[in-house]
Amino acid sequence: MGTLVVLIVVAGLAALAVRSMIRDKKNGKSIQCGGECKNCGGHCH
Repeated sequence: MGTLVVLIVVAGLAALAVRSMIRDKKNGKSIQCGGECKNCGGHCH
């Protein structure tokens, strides 16, 4: 029973992480540099 609870919690956290990455990509943010060109050397554009 404890294993099932841990599995559900981990799956929920993974789903939230994927959702956040998809939302960031739709908003034009890069996964590599976060959309701040001053921090990644201007490779964004």
